[in-house]
Amino acid sequence: MDLTTSYMGLQLRNPVVASAGPLSQSVEGIRSLADGGVGAVVMYSLFEEQLRREAEATALLEDLYDDANAEAMSYFPSVPRSNDDASSAYLRLVEAGAKAIDVPLIASLNGANVGGWTQTARRLQDAGAAGVELNIYFVPGDITVSGAEVEERHLEILSAVKSAVSIPVAVKLSPYFSSVGNMAVQLDAAGADALVLFNRFLQPDIDIDRVSVESGVSLSSPIEGRLPRTWIAVLQGRLNASLAATTGVDTADDVVRYVLAGADVVMTTSSLVRRGPAYAQVLVDGLDRWLTSHEIPLAKARGLLAVPKNAAADAYEREGYVSALEKAKSTYGSLR
Repeated sequence: MDLTTSYMGLQLRNPVVASAGPLSQSVEGIRSLADGGVGAVVMYSLFEEQLRREAEATALLEDLYDDANAEAMSYFPSVPRSNDDASSAYLRLVEAGAKAIDVPLIASLNGANVGGWTQTARRLQDAGAAGVELNIYFVPGDITVSGAEVEERHLEILSAVKSAVSIPVAVKLSPYFSSVGNMAVQLDAAGADALVLFNRFLQPDIDIDRVSVESGVSLSSPIEGRLPRTWIAVLQGRLNASLAATTGVDTADDVVRYVLAGADVVMTTSSLVRRGPAYAQVLVDGLDRWLTSHEIPLAKARGLLAVPKNAAADAYEREGYVSALEKAKSTYGSLR
């Protein structure tokens, strides 16, 4: 079965993609993911805060030499920068990683504010990144910030990066907008080449024995795939941007579900962390078997169970909600 896939203008050998995560922190790790069978690799994220600290350190050095005499000015343009700072290390890894694999390597920038850090995207392009994924992790803790301001922040960040690069740009966004669909439409109109649904907000818990807040990262579970599948099914065929699914991928069945909902690519980190990079080929082979057994080409399977284009999506979803509750009543008794 032909599994070749187009994702934000990039041609992939299959729709299974390694999402941003700990397995891409070295050339060996990047190579192992590509050798494992994925169609593309998204690198771990370079954070806005890391870039801001580097900029502040450079500004401090500039201030220190601000009063240097004329003879000293000849060395000022080469203010020393550590070879071990985060951006230099990341750029070197992009350059080496892109040369080491035969699938696209997509860099990842994680930020929440509009600023100079977005210009790093151009350096990533020059280093060999095939695309940039913007993980806009913005939790508006200030309760006076409006929903419109949150949306505008996303659009401004996308605009800043798009103006700096010619390679495709994906936006990884959260499901916590008042209207996810409208936000997707706005990002699509602003030039996003792909939307990645969804990033996972790290939600702390409370330890009642230590009486403390506990934070941490947990691997995703298959049930978490229901929310992004719902929105992918709504958005499929209604945007120019590609749709990438992420979260809740554990088996090949989860890949098939996402494809049927309408995902162009299916991203995973948790399953590869649990079982190793070679597990990617298990996911790919499982998708291939399902398509072959059902005699459906990938292009026809994609979006087969999406919300019909001629349907009113809100009414369609409402009907599904009511049907689900009616089924639950007959299974578990009245929910009232």
